[in-house]
Amino acid sequence: MPCGFEDYSGLNYKIPEKTIAWNMYNAGIENIGRNGKPEKFAVSKPNDNQLLVRVDSVGLCYSDVKLIKMGGSHPKLYDQDLSTNPTRLGHEAALTVVKVGKNLAGKYHPGQRLAIQPDIYHNQVSTAYGYTIPGGLTQYHLIGPEVLDADDGAYVIPVEGDVGYAETALTEPWACVVAAYTQRRRLVPRVEGLMWIVGQPGDETSYTFTSGLEAPKMICLTDVPATLKEFILDKKPESTEVIDLNNLNSDGYSKLWKDLTDEKGFDDIILLSPTSAEMVSEAAKLIGFRGTFNIVSRQPLDGEPLIDAGRIHYHYTTYIGNNGTDISASYGEERNRCELRSGGVAVFIGAGGPMGQMHVQRAIELENGPSLIIATEINEKRLDVLDKINSPLAAARDKRFEVFNPTTADESLQDFIKRVTEEGYVDDVVVCVPVASLMQESAKLLKPDGMLVFFAGVPAGTYVKLKFDAVYMANLQLTGTSGSKLKDQEVVIQKAMNEELNPNRSVAAIGGIEAARDGIEAMMNGVFAGKILIFPQISGLPLLSLDELETHFPKIAEKLGKNNLWTTEAEKALIEEFWCGDK
Repeated sequence: MPCGFEDYSGLNYKIPEKTIAWNMYNAGIENIGRNGKPEKFAVSKPNDNQLLVRVDSVGLCYSDVKLIKMGGSHPKLYDQDLSTNPTRLGHEAALTVVKVGKNLAGKYHPGQRLAIQPDIYHNQVSTAYGYTIPGGLTQYHLIGPEVLDADDGAYVIPVEGDVGYAETALTEPWACVVAAYTQRRRLVPRVEGLMWIVGQPGDETSYTFTSGLEAPKMICLTDVPATLKEFILDKKPESTEVIDLNNLNSDGYSKLWKDLTDEKGFDDIILLSPTSAEMVSEAAKLIGFRGTFNIVSRQPLDGEPLIDAGRIHYHYTTYIGNNGTDISASYGEERNRCELRSGGVAVFIGAGGPMGQMHVQRAIELENGPSLIIATEINEKRLDVLDKINSPLAAARDKRFEVFNPTTADESLQDFIKRVTEEGYVDDVVVCVPVASLMQESAKLLKPDGMLVFFAGVPAGTYVKLKFDAVYMANLQLTGTSGSKLKDQEVVIQKAMNEELNPNRSVAAIGGIEAARDGIEAMMNGVFAGKILIFPQISGLPLLSLDELETHFPKIAEKLGKNNLWTTEAEKALIEEFWCGDK
């Protein structure tokens, strides 16, 4: 009977006739599996356009909680009847090709290792591995054109070198973190879009629009200065339609939204010298998906507008501006950054969870990144893990790392920041928890030209008050991202293969195939500070934190890194301890 890592990695064993799987039959964790246990299904042979893959590891992700709660009504399942057509969780997966269909023989081969990018588009329809397409909480399954021949080609990425199975699975959540610091916003007027420019009656400022006027197919003008209207009519292409709709109030805004945009919103909205925060709030509601909202002004507002934080995260709405007279000066990547400020101070709110830890690690390891990283967390156990894992990493890179618990500290976070920076304000704040009140309060920590990142998403329609003057007076950046793309994951995989990134630092607990549902429940309850990794080919391993391995499995524990960090050597020891082929 083949046993050991070399037999495992080299496929030197007979593929079993049955696979153990955790199918999901309805909403609720009790409907994952049957009677609290996984099931056995036949291992199918691939057709000419399919691969049979072995699932080597699966990272459990909190984004699955929405699917567990909603079942078939989840947006990505399109009201699928799970009782008769079940799905399977596990979108963070490391795969090994076992058998190759005839038509794929030139592209894939047995033993080839793959990472999967779960956010898949097929015929411009959003699907997802681990949602519409059953995911990795099984030992073996088939993948075909739904993954290998979708809109961007194959949504799998080859993995080479000594990158471990856990590392491979974790390239997906790491890709989401990397994507948070790439430019997801549209920063130029949309080609063939609808543009709305709103001025103020009596404003005689000589505005210009030196670039971008060639983009929109229609420009709606409301109370703009006559000089600007003349400028636009002179510079626009002949095909661009210009209409005047003046003297609008908030009711007029709503009618304009319905009549001109079919309730989809304007692609580009430009406000000239507004003074009313209420007016800004109402106009901002009319931005379309991936729309831009540009304020050009030299005067402050009379208050703090309400801005939809959920749409910044999920709809990539863009808020930009400048305090000059050229409308086009607000646009472009040169003016609008998305990366942490070099040599600056970065604060991570709610950083004790798995994704927050990744953000902190990235900030510490980032070349030309911030020099001081502050992580907040209300869970003292998670805070201790943050400190234990990241303080040595920061010291090795000559950076400062501080942790802060707002529930136990005898000072406010603002006072703490003032004490450790002597300024009181920071360059960047990344909010890693989906709490609107924290998002609103976090903005107050920023320098006028700071950057606020909404990594954790709140539902669209969740409004926060922000000091919006800074957007156009000082170039404050408001960003948010959701998920990742193939190219983001490719970057992470390359960094892992080049040993520029160690995703293993995120692992907090491991388990075998039977422990998957226990792992899901622990993930939902926030039991572990880092990621839970399930190894589907391992049977009989209960859910254990890495700290528990020394007591239960010392041969594996001795291969862990400093502070009990997961390593590829520990992974090999795990397979040596538990796995045998021909089971």
